Amino acid sequence: MRPIPHVTCSPNEAAAGFADALPEWNLADLYPGTDSPELRSDLARLSEEVTQFGKDYRGRLATLAGGAGASAGLGAALERYEALQDLLGRLMSFAGLLYSGDTTDPARAKFYGDVQEKVTNASAQLLFFQLELNRIDDATLMAAAGKAPLSRWKPWLEDIRKEKPYELDDKLEELFHEKYISGAAAWNRLFDETIASLRFTVGGEELAIEPVLNLMQDTSEEKRKEAAQAIGATLKASLRTFSLIANTLAKDKEISDRWRGFQDVADSRHLSNRVEREVVEALAKAVNDAHPKLSHRYYRLKAKWFGKDALDYWDRSAPLPAAPAKRYSWEEARGVVLSAYNGFAPRMADIAGDFFDKKWIDAPVRPGKAPGAFSHPTVPSAHPYVLLNFQGKTRDVMTLAHELGHGVHQVLAARQGALMAPTPLTLAETASVFGEMLTFRALLAQAGDKEQRRSLLASKVEDMLNTVVRQMAFYAFERKVHTARREGELTADQICEIWMSVQGDSLGPSIRLGPGYETFWAYIPHFIHSPFYVYAYAFGDCLVNSLYGVYQKAHEGFAERYFALLEAGGAKPYNELLAPFGLDARDPAFWNIGLEMIEGLIGELEAMEEA
Repeated sequence: MRPIPHVTCSPNEAAAGFADALPEWNLADLYPGTDSPELRSDLARLSEEVTQFGKDYRGRLATLAGGAGASAGLGAALERYEALQDLLGRLMSFAGLLYSGDTTDPARAKFYGDVQEKVTNASAQLLFFQLELNRIDDATLMAAAGKAPLSRWKPWLEDIRKEKPYELDDKLEELFHEKYISGAAAWNRLFDETIASLRFTVGGEELAIEPVLNLMQDTSEEKRKEAAQAIGATLKASLRTFSLIANTLAKDKEISDRWRGFQDVADSRHLSNRVEREVVEALAKAVNDAHPKLSHRYYRLKAKWFGKDALDYWDRSAPLPAAPAKRYSWEEARGVVLSAYNGFAPRMADIAGDFFDKKWIDAPVRPGKAPGAFSHPTVPSAHPYVLLNFQGKTRDVMTLAHELGHGVHQVLAARQGALMAPTPLTLAETASVFGEMLTFRALLAQAGDKEQRRSLLASKVEDMLNTVVRQMAFYAFERKVHTARREGELTADQICEIWMSVQGDSLGPSIRLGPGYETFWAYIPHFIHSPFYVYAYAFGDCLVNSLYGVYQKAHEGFAERYFALLEAGGAKPYNELLAPFGLDARDPAFWNIGLEMIEGLIGELEAMEEA
């Protein structure tokens, strides 16, 4: 997943030139259809097997752990539990992917809601398993995990112990879990359907969110301005709804955090990411301290290119004056990315090639389709799927490279099984950003003249600023909103004021944040779906900058170590996986390595001005 891309291309051009040639995914590898016998059978089987699993193991795990055949008994239980998790994931993945294809379709929305309810009810009956495992004495459980077959899951058992201090009793956990669909999940769905149904008037046309965001990079300043003002006006008209959603979800999170004993507003995210709070705080400080030499410096340079003292906010992502207007067909984009991947390692290109050849990608822009881009891992018994909104610009090629990086990572990690394949966010953006970097370097090497090179460098710098500076500003915004919400409900104006404050600090004096921009927080889905997710982008970008530096200095053996990192999935902590590269993210100085790469690219752009 990456921040929602702003791609230059008018919706009419995109529809006319690309829609017929773009692939749509085939979800039949999960289920043939919503009424298929396979789906109905799996839903029935899920209910039966979950019920039987509870009868077989509820209240018996401590006895099994203390018996002579502890490893075999618990191993058999974990094998069944993992299979059920795979089944749950398959059902929910199919419903979620189908829904993301058109969030405005009532039939898809109902199907998604119905499946989510069944999956939630089934998974609630499985909550006892982790809770009972975590109540077993450490020495007893680890002794059993030291022998086969339980040893296979030892990393997972060690990992879930980290959640033990924050777990509640069984009935409370079941209550929290079951109420999710009528609580946070319902508000998430309201957000999705509200965003998808909004229409923004630009040039006499009624546009959905994705095309109008794309116009923020149009070559015409008038179009960019009109699009920006349309976004501001339309979001403002729905600001009461978005503010209510934000307030409700922040309060919902506060209640959960309080009951579980989390102190800081982001501690639950840090736990799920398996990263220490001080590591994220060091990252936040490093990025904040670097604002003057990164974002402030770059936007001052960009304003100079446009002949202005400062850029209006609708010009922040504008293409450079005289920038080459390169358009890529789908086949050209495929060729660029796979060639860059192959240059690093043929194995990487082979895995990415499957996404094209086997219809694992959904690329067209469609009304109602989820905005942005993502790679969904589904489950180890299936394969990932990639969603894009491809419109032919260089930025789209980079997004394709990014999401395929996720896809390669997810394919490689699948061998860990349903319990250990998922990667914490501390490493989840590693392969995606690395794939993007490979593609950028390949395009830069092919640049034919100074203007093309400057355009590519500037585009990459803006991507990195969006991934590092902008995402950490999002993190600061979330921290302030969630902290203030603990004292009472926030008005829409208060949320807008917080937004303008953090954006002003991060972007600097060369960006004018005029009226209308105060509402732009309302369309960002990460704030709603996954609070505090955003710092993972900055974590991943800085980490990959450091990794790429290691790669540039010593290609020998790097690919093997890199694939080992990806194959580990969530079976090893991030510090252990980075050790073979000589990197330690717990060292505060580590973040400066990644930030210095961005600074170096800005310096290269400045040098081009002087040449």
